[in-house]
Amino acid sequence: MNILRLGLIGCGRISKNHFESIARIDEASIVSCCDIDLTKAKESSIKYKIPSFYSNYVDMFDKENLDAIIICTPSGLHPEIGIEAAKKKLHVITEKPIGIRLTEIDELIKTCDHNRVHLFVVKQNRLNATMQLLKRAIDKNRFGKIYMVQSNVFWQRPQSYYDLAKWRGTWEFDGGAFTNQASHYVDALYWLIGEVDSVMAQTATMERKIETEDSGCAILKFRNGVIGTINVSMLTYPKNFEGSITILGERGTVKIGGIAVNQIEKWEFSDYDDDDKFILESNYQPPNVYGLGHLPYYKNVVESLLGNKEGLIDGRSGRKSLEIIQAIYLSAKTGRKIPLPLTY
Repeated sequence: MNILRLGLIGCGRISKNHFESIARIDEASIVSCCDIDLTKAKESSIKYKIPSFYSNYVDMFDKENLDAIIICTPSGLHPEIGIEAAKKKLHVITEKPIGIRLTEIDELIKTCDHNRVHLFVVKQNRLNATMQLLKRAIDKNRFGKIYMVQSNVFWQRPQSYYDLAKWRGTWEFDGGAFTNQASHYVDALYWLIGEVDSVMAQTATMERKIETEDSGCAILKFRNGVIGTINVSMLTYPKNFEGSITILGERGTVKIGGIAVNQIEKWEFSDYDDDDKFILESNYQPPNVYGLGHLPYYKNVVESLLGNKEGLIDGRSGRKSLEIIQAIYLSAKTGRKIPLPLTY
């Protein structure tokens, strides 16, 4: 059997989902890990039985025989690391968001294209059972004409969360609540509804001592006429409350809620479909707001790298959500409606 040899860079909070998911896939193995903090890399190596560990990813690229790398570093570093990997002919799998600045993201996409390597962006929420049911309902035209879509991301990130690392809450490395915590929900709206025509937004740093926003609201006008809103706050008392998407159509109303689109709270259509009997069994209780989508996501990535299946979420798809978020920030800064696509 051809086993894909993967290297992981960034052994922080989210890396656990990657280590544990890959461990459950026979066709792939993480053979090396890296973190600027060598102690973290060593701890991950011991905990997850990774053969080698490094503090410098360039050393890892040079010394290890890898097929692909997984980037779990602060968001602002994703393009830089991905570009270096692509130049080494390594496939790139990067956590969300794909980056913070569109110019760097475009350079990453261009470099991957030039070196003929795959670029994948982790958008695991698309693969949640609840979201798959909702996507099928849209694709089957069960809603008829869709009028409105709304997403709420009402979570809690205390000051202590931002104080854990200097890069958190910075424009250079992290981005704000829209870029970091809400990026999956921006991606979901694009994936479900389609291309965005324009954006209007307000953001604010209301409580946390950070450079970026801890709260904000945006209005999205989609090219197909749908009006969307997304409301984001990291100040929800006393803990994470809701990560939801609601769709209103001429023949259906659906709300996928819970803390991370993990529970169908409303599912009503004018006509019956066999998918309706799967509503209850699609609900689940996630261990955290990351959900349970990393494993099916990685199964798709591995199948794609082995040439057996098309990858679901590539670099260009991952770029879309960041472009929308950049339009949100530009609107909040200028007070204007921002048309898409952006020009820079």
